[in-house]
Order: sequence, then structure tokens, then C-alpha cells
Amino acid sequence: MKSTIRLVWILIVVAMLPASSRAQEGEKKGEKGFRAGAAASNITPRLGRKIVGNFTQPPATHVHDELQVRCLVLDDGATRLAFAICDSVGIDRSVFDAAKRLVQSETGIPIDNQLMAATHTHSGVSWNGKDDGDPEYAGFLSRRIADGIRRAINNLEPAELAIGRAEEAGQVFNRRWFLTPETKLLSPFGEIDKVKMNPGVGNQALLKPAGPTDPEISFLAFRALDGRHLALLANYSLHYVGGVPTGEISADYFAVFANLMEEKLNAKDKARPFVGIMTNGTSGDVNNINFRQAGPRVKPYEKMNQVATLVADRVYSALQKASFKSNIKLGAQWKEIILQARQPDAERVQWAKRTLAKPDDAPKDHPLERFYAQRALNLHDGPSQAAIALQAFRIGEVGITAIPFEVFAEIGLELKKQSPIQPCFNISLANGSGGYLPTPSQHELGGYETWMGTNKVEKEASVKITNTLLDLLNRLNSK
Repeated sequence: MKSTIRLVWILIVVAMLPASSRAQEGEKKGEKGFRAGAAASNITPRLGRKIVGNFTQPPATHVHDELQVRCLVLDDGATRLAFAICDSVGIDRSVFDAAKRLVQSETGIPIDNQLMAATHTHSGVSWNGKDDGDPEYAGFLSRRIADGIRRAINNLEPAELAIGRAEEAGQVFNRRWFLTPETKLLSPFGEIDKVKMNPGVGNQALLKPAGPTDPEISFLAFRALDGRHLALLANYSLHYVGGVPTGEISADYFAVFANLMEEKLNAKDKARPFVGIMTNGTSGDVNNINFRQAGPRVKPYEKMNQVATLVADRVYSALQKASFKSNIKLGAQWKEIILQARQPDAERVQWAKRTLAKPDDAPKDHPLERFYAQRALNLHDGPSQAAIALQAFRIGEVGITAIPFEVFAEIGLELKKQSPIQPCFNISLANGSGGYLPTPSQHELGGYETWMGTNKVEKEASVKITNTLLDLLNRLNSK
């Protein structure tokens, strides 16, 4: 009788092995060959949290589509890299750092090898490290990011990589414009700007855009050795699209693109789910509005679906011509640099205090003067320096850089041009969220993205960041 019971237990244990061994299989290190695994976790906050992205921040009253963190883990047997791309307008470095510590302690992936970023949907939420009525969300977000990476590790399997590039120039427009000389452009601080953000569609004073755009769509496609598509990591230098009713939460075109790629690749309902990922490129001065010509009126969510469909079509078409390879080597470099914070002088501090002391209904010299008076005082009371994390990955023949700001298009183009690893692209709002990053020449032009409080670090920051990233890419290339 005892032998019969023992045999039954042995059979039960054997039957359970395939289900319980996935995590062990994914955790194996030192295996020969390239492997990839992906997973997505829900990070939608409770209703009532503020929807961040504009000067007015209404509470969330409805969820149109769930916010997610989309995770990808790559392993070449010697090096393991992790991506976590979050549907959020921006995430403070403290939240990402907490998630990275969890990942390192629970999986062994070094902090230097983890790239976490926000997509910059304006119909989501952010976490700036302050209590905005839901202090639990920061901890929840860090935990979900870490769990998503652990799940991606559990899904690791031998894989192949295809690298591709496409273009969609009809959906990216520089939003900073030179206007006719007689047009007075006043900043909230009473200074005269030379360019204006979002000058209005069909404005007769339009002269020319103040900078370039980057129409390239870079992507990395991962599939199992049996041909199943596992994940696709894409990058496009377009701000959010919008068209979301007030109070509704949505991941914007980033999520629509991911879902469309799943459909196009016939990757639904597989044993291990496909994860599409769209990252935010260098779009700090780029949006989807053609200021020269008004387009037809569209319904809510219609425009983001149009944009995502065009971009997905371009990627799918390019992927049909790409070749998959399995001998992929990985590398990572990381460096923290110190930037000087922008701080107001004594005259501006006094202006800010006078502005905020006026009654709310007093006449205003600029509609946003109170916002920027408070931002100036926040900078005055804040730290004089900012420590930022810069990062570079190598995935086979591809270089990827990561910057914790909303990066102007010309910075990304310069990185692509000078990178010793080709092709190369940049992921913005990565490993933190520090505001806008214009170039020194764009600072000279003024405009919303350069105003103190919108931009929070020294005017030479983009030069220092570009030089540091090129150094990290050179280190990767030398190896």
C-alpha cells in the first residue's frame, strides 16, 4: 500500500514539473545562444487620480484603455538586459530606482543593465515623488515594474532578432515656429521670445519651423526559433497624439501601435504572449499638428488610431524584408553626471513673489504667469544640482541611448549621425523625468520648452549629455 501511495506522489510531482519549471528555465544563466522573453503588467491607477500633461489636471473618471508597463528581457549567455516601458507622462527617478533595486535583488540583473522609461501619454498619470493624494501609487508602480521584468525572465526562450528601419514623415511636425516680425511673443516672465510653440493652425504669421523632425521608425523584432513572434521594440520621435475626452485614461497611440502589431503578426492567443512596445524617441519639439494646413475634424481617439495604423503599416512592411539572426551579443554602459539646476536670480524671485501675491482675479500680463512664478520659486528652493543617469545599450548591431528628459529632435539626429554603432536611436524620459532638453541654440530662441520651470537644468546640458552618450557608445563599440 505504501509503495502505491509513493508511486502516486511521484506521478503527481512529475506532472507538475512543466508548470513549475518555467521560472527555473527562465532563470538559467550561462546558456549558450541568444534568448528573449517579454511580458506586460497593468499599471492603471485608481479613478480620481489627476491626469497629468496639461496645466489643468482633471481627476480620472473613466479608463478607456488600461495603462501598462511592457517589459522585455534579453540574454546572450553572458549579459542580460531588461527594458520596462511605462504608459505614463513621466516617472520620477526615485520610482525607477526603487524598481531597479527590486529587480537586482530578485533577479540579479545589474542596475546598469536595466532601462526604464515613460512613453509620455498625456492622458495618463505621472509620479513626481510627491504626495498628490495617492502615495501608495509610487510603491505599486515600482513593484509592478519589477514583477513585469521577472515575468519576462520566466518567458525567456531561444530567439532570433531582426533589425529594421522605416519612415513616416507625414505624422511629425516641429511645433516651434518663427512668426512674422510684427508678432510680439511674450514669455510669462515678460521677456520677448523669438519663436512660439503651437502657434495655431493656419496662422497667417507663420514663417518657418524652428527645428527639424526625425521621421525614422527604428525597430527590433524578436521571434522564437519555431517562428512565433515574441516581442517588437520600436522607437518613433512623436509626442503623444491625444484626442482624449476630459477625465479619461488612455495610453495613446503607443498602445494602439502595440495592439496593431500583435494583430498584423498573428501573435494573439499564443502560449507565451506577444508584447509590442513603442518607445518615445526625441520628440520634445515635435507633435502631430500640421500648422500649415488644417485637417478634417475627428472624433475622440480617431487621430491616434490613424497615426498608429500608419506607423504599424510601415513597420510591418519593413519587417517583411528584414532577416533574422540568432548570434546576438549584448552590452551595457551607464554613467551618472551632475548638471547645474536652473535657479532664478534675486530679481526674478521678487517678481515671482509679487505675482503670486496678486489676487487671483487681478489682470495678468501673461495667462501662465502664476504657474511660472510658482515654478521659479520651486527652483529657487530646490537643489542647485541635478544628478542624472545616462545609459547606452548594444544589441547586436544596434546602439540604444537613454536620456531622462523630453529631448529635442536635433539632439537625437546628432546622436544617430555621430554614433559609432549603426543604426542607433534614443529613448527619452528614460530612468527619470527632468523636463525639456533644448539645445543651447534653441535656448537663444526662447519659447515654452526653454522657459525656466519647463526646462530645469543648465542651458549647456544637451552638449554634456550628447558627449557623454557618445563616449558610452564608443566604449560599447570597443568591446
